[in-house]
Amino acid sequence: MTADQPPFRDPRLSPSERVDDLLARLTLDEKTAMLHQFAPAVERLGVASFRTGQEALHGVAWMGPATVFPQAVGLGATWNEDLVRQVGEAVSCEVRAMRARDDRVGLNVWAPTVNLLRHPLWGRNEEGYSEDPALTAATAVAYTRGLRGDHPAYWRTAPVLKHWLAHNNETDRATTSSSVRPRVLHEYDLRAFRAAVEAGAVAGVMPAYNLVNGRPNHLSPYLGEHLRGWTDRELLVCSDAGAPSNLVDSEAYFDTHEEATAASLRAGVDSFTDHGTDASVMTGRIRGALERGLIAESDIDTAVRRQLAVRFSLGEFDPELDPYGDVKDFDTARHRALAQEAAEQAVVLLKNDGVLPIAAGRRVAVVGLLADECKLDWYSGTLIHRSTPLDGLRERFGAGQITFAEGVDRVKLRAASGGWLHVPESDAAAEARGAQGALDPALLAGRTDLPPLTCEEDATELALIDWGDGLITLRAPDGRYLSVAEDGYVRASADQPGGWVVGETFRFEGQGGRTGQLEGGTGQLGDETGRHEGGQLLVHAGTGRYVSVAADGVKVADQGERFEIVVVERGEDAVARAAADADLVVVVAGNDPHINGRETEDRRTLALPDQQDRLWRAAHAANPRTVLVMASAYPYAVPDAHDRLPALLWTAHGGQAAGTALARVLAGDVSPAGRLPQTWYAADTDLPDPLDYDIIGSRQTYLYFDGTPLYAFGHGLSYTTFAYDGLVVETTVEPAGPADPDSDSGDPADPTESVVPEECVRARVTVTNTGTSAADEVVQLYVREALPRVPRPHRQLVGHTRVHLAPGESRDVELTVRLTELGHYDVAHGHWTVPGGEYVFEAAASSADIRRSVGCAIPGDAPRARSVRTDGLAAACYDEQTGTEIVDLTKVSGDAVTPVGQTGELVFRDCDFGDSVVGVTVEAAGAGSVDLSLPGGKPVAVLDVPATGGPYDYTTVRARVLLSGVRDLHVTLRGPVRLARIDFSG
Repeated sequence: MTADQPPFRDPRLSPSERVDDLLARLTLDEKTAMLHQFAPAVERLGVASFRTGQEALHGVAWMGPATVFPQAVGLGATWNEDLVRQVGEAVSCEVRAMRARDDRVGLNVWAPTVNLLRHPLWGRNEEGYSEDPALTAATAVAYTRGLRGDHPAYWRTAPVLKHWLAHNNETDRATTSSSVRPRVLHEYDLRAFRAAVEAGAVAGVMPAYNLVNGRPNHLSPYLGEHLRGWTDRELLVCSDAGAPSNLVDSEAYFDTHEEATAASLRAGVDSFTDHGTDASVMTGRIRGALERGLIAESDIDTAVRRQLAVRFSLGEFDPELDPYGDVKDFDTARHRALAQEAAEQAVVLLKNDGVLPIAAGRRVAVVGLLADECKLDWYSGTLIHRSTPLDGLRERFGAGQITFAEGVDRVKLRAASGGWLHVPESDAAAEARGAQGALDPALLAGRTDLPPLTCEEDATELALIDWGDGLITLRAPDGRYLSVAEDGYVRASADQPGGWVVGETFRFEGQGGRTGQLEGGTGQLGDETGRHEGGQLLVHAGTGRYVSVAADGVKVADQGERFEIVVVERGEDAVARAAADADLVVVVAGNDPHINGRETEDRRTLALPDQQDRLWRAAHAANPRTVLVMASAYPYAVPDAHDRLPALLWTAHGGQAAGTALARVLAGDVSPAGRLPQTWYAADTDLPDPLDYDIIGSRQTYLYFDGTPLYAFGHGLSYTTFAYDGLVVETTVEPAGPADPDSDSGDPADPTESVVPEECVRARVTVTNTGTSAADEVVQLYVREALPRVPRPHRQLVGHTRVHLAPGESRDVELTVRLTELGHYDVAHGHWTVPGGEYVFEAAASSADIRRSVGCAIPGDAPRARSVRTDGLAAACYDEQTGTEIVDLTKVSGDAVTPVGQTGELVFRDCDFGDSVVGVTVEAAGAGSVDLSLPGGKPVAVLDVPATGGPYDYTTVRARVLLSGVRDLHVTLRGPVRLARIDFSG
């Protein structure tokens, strides 16, 4: 440090001293400007510009070519934290390497997503790790440690967890509220966030678009009550894009943007992502809030201080000391090998009746709509390398052993006004033909519009793909998809469907406005002759407008043209021919991550799209040795396929090495060991409403589901077998918690470093490979309370490890569980509790495949009734509910309960009324009544709540009541009343 440098440049000072010094040197305008996502430079102090937010979910996204790893749900399927940490390291190295050549690449990475995969129809299922909080937490800890790096003072990148909190629906996501009772909040939704934060490798969080208990997440009181209490480190809260404006524009939670901005800043939001790179709108709102006295300069200072803490940790002010400043690792051999290994470990073998692995010399038919695809998603980078299942199998078995049939329906379209749709070749295709003397490319150069021609021989044969829910894509012979650009013209111009608004999807609409499938057959094209008479309207899904034919080309308009659809070939016919001539068939089905299930759009069904269902059935009818591979971002309900086919596999979209990895698994080079990170249900009827976030009351996920799943959480088969023996469980005292990652000693990622001893349970089981193949086994440890007093999970995952065993090899696997992990949130007394008593520990191959179990007496808390005379009853702290939802008590904090319809009921168990209670008081808003009754009896009190001035204008109503002893209390809410609490007096 030179004499003229300010103290914030001095690395000998503590980080907090340096932050304080720099903060004190900034003017109010400079500090205000830093609250926008794109913070400008402060040239007079030599402070560079800074951008929060770089997408890095499974590789560097949106910034061009990068290594593309499997989707997050695929990383969750590996059940391998060591591997996931290595992926995080590779991604963060590529972030650093890309930033060195492009300063638009930010070091504050918005990853990972730790929202739990509660409901499999969630459009963003691909972004999460698991439906289980323990598995999600372990995976998130591993990934963030990889992103952070292991230096005690400097971070390679600064991870921000998404999306706080209870976010699991896309439909109306900016206006819907997740009703989350305290038990679900503490036992489920907070757990994944908490574990990652406490592990010390998280720089902050991003609030979700939705509301929780009636209050927008960008105003969440839990940011202060929970998040910032889990660590001594300053945590940065970055808003989601456009969410600050939503507080007024879509949610109407505030009347003015100044009020909304002030409230979110006071709640703990530090960086506002809104209006793209134009910071003036948000900074204007902040200044307006300051002028109106809604915030103080100290509120701005608090937010800026958190931002600066992150920037110092990234080495911005110590370039000569930054250990990651010269990282150049990009698309290295190690990264390529890691992408392949991750894709291999993510493959889950769902069923195998002996047809797999594929023996050498077999003739294999590779068929299906995803057989020659390497699909990307919204948070993928651009592929540098690409391997499809077809590529992988040709490489592994030899091109001569592989036949291919995509299975698309091939159609021609004739306009009712006359003429057949014709797609000119692309420049590249024309040049290729021109080089062979077949066509002069000059005749077609630059032509991408779709003019209709009058001659059927010149009509273009289009590949029609049905993605389900009535959505189709149309592809030209040269591989380009029909798309609609901003000018409204239809062109064959897209390499793949994609974009924030997908321009490549269409719907057919028949007579009377029917949509979703073509007339003339259930989910099929045309009639027996291959022609569809009468015509169909073609609707562009992205704009909702109709495809029409005009003199200057084909475009979308308010009124459309009817098209006669002539089926040249049905996909199932091509598939059947290929299947009949093979020794074995591999059908590759699945989804395009940009269609039917993605950000902004939930799925409507678990079923495979109808066209893909027909393909596997056609293949199986022609050849019983048919294997179904589902490459998808989410689970499917395929009970018929499970019953009929000899083998099924699932893999998330596996990134750049997806095809090679799948081929190696199918060939037996790698024994599959991926495990399902979420339940696969048998039918849509197994699912609750997507907006029902009460996993306990509605019996969701493997924790509470009372039915029989198609494939259970944790399920996955192998090419070998494993035996479990000698499960022993004992209580012990272990070192607790990871060391401070910013301390000067120790590995910040070493979870064995400790500061305080902690009571634990240690389980040990011997696992033996009893088969003939070397393979990985995922050992899973579950626990259940033997005689619970409140609803508890059927079993819950408390430990797991992935081990590699040679044939005949045995290994003692030891897993340690903190005693607190066995507990639950006690709503009666407002704290976490571990009930004393008998617990059953289960060593398992899945949540439905328990190999060994043993009971263990656990010391813990004795049961206590609710002391209602002393503590009263907070309305949201019920034990059971029917027909209610939790809403905001005030705009700042607190919960109330209201009926969803005309009536709703709450049940409070074991209320201790003592010798006698003679008075009751309810605090409520709105209008209606609150009825109190005992089980099976008439109401003991009916309290009429008069209409109040608004939803936050509470009043108290009193009545006489005679209650004594320990009783269950039923509370019925009638009308639009909002109940805050009930109090009793003697």
